[in-house]
Amino acid sequence: MRLELQRRTLSLSSHLQSSYGAITERELVCVSLTDAAGIAGHGEAAPLEAYDGVSCERVHAALAAYGPVLADCEGMNGAQILDACRRAEDLPEALAAIDMALWDRAGRLQGKPVAALITDRPAAGVPVNATLTALDRAGVSQQAAAAAGEGFTCVKVKVGVGDDAGRVAAARAAGGPDMALRLDANGAWSVEEAVRAIDSLAPAGLELVEEPVHGLHAMREVRERVAVRVAIDETAAEHGALGAGVADAVCLKISRCGGISSLIAAATLVRASGAEVYLASTLDGPLGIAAAIHAAAALASRGPVPPCGLATLRLFDGLEDPLPARAGQIAVPTAAGLGVHPLPGDPR
Repeated sequence: MRLELQRRTLSLSSHLQSSYGAITERELVCVSLTDAAGIAGHGEAAPLEAYDGVSCERVHAALAAYGPVLADCEGMNGAQILDACRRAEDLPEALAAIDMALWDRAGRLQGKPVAALITDRPAAGVPVNATLTALDRAGVSQQAAAAAGEGFTCVKVKVGVGDDAGRVAAARAAGGPDMALRLDANGAWSVEEAVRAIDSLAPAGLELVEEPVHGLHAMREVRERVAVRVAIDETAAEHGALGAGVADAVCLKISRCGGISSLIAAATLVRASGAEVYLASTLDGPLGIAAAIHAAAALASRGPVPPCGLATLRLFDGLEDPLPARAGQIAVPTAAGLGVHPLPGDPR
């Protein structure tokens, strides 16, 4: 198969502040795999260096190293191709792009959406949360009210970035008593800080707090000391974390897991530990979001999936959202493959 790579940059309409700093744009490496018959599959790599420590340059180099492997993959199935690429460079963010493209191509060959290749009973839609990006109370209030008006039943607020109490209270007041309120600290706190912060914010009525601290030991201690449910995100990358049972829920991401195939396997392990699974994006582009939607739809056939952090394409400036959220859900694409087009200008 022939590999083509293109780098694309998407700008956010307004910056997204987290404990890592402000994000104003996203650089993606877009992938196209074309076989001898001219059938192509598309994927994308979405590293976020502040989050996963992986640069776009490193991903691009890994993908380039896969080129000779892919050119000599005649007779291999998808799993064998991924294993061969992994031997060349074991980098999940790069492998995710190849995995997506292989699933996209497989769906196009069979005339089926990816979710229908994974399971016979995929969900028709995936529940999603709205992300509130404002750093002031008035802005959060406005965003929460808008989310409620659009039919979202869950919103997420970044915490550990200033005036947490005011913004959380504003989200609750504007979102209403039935809105699920999820907080994400991105590991901003120590154990003691996390316990104090969660206890002080809990009266607002919290669905869960995601990644209050980093590390399995610290997460276990926080969970034992607070009454609010906690989830791991970044900590899920640690060895043994998926089955450790240190949290009530685990946030999985296509990029960190290394693609759809590995994410499904990771979710199975998490569920076996007794924890819930939900998916989120690393501010992926359309292909990455589509891949996560298909994976979530497949997982929903085996058990409930809480609202996922996948309604993020709306945060980009000038990007027509091919996967809009309606009434708090994103419909699973029904077209063959991933069901969305690559970004304009990408190889076809």
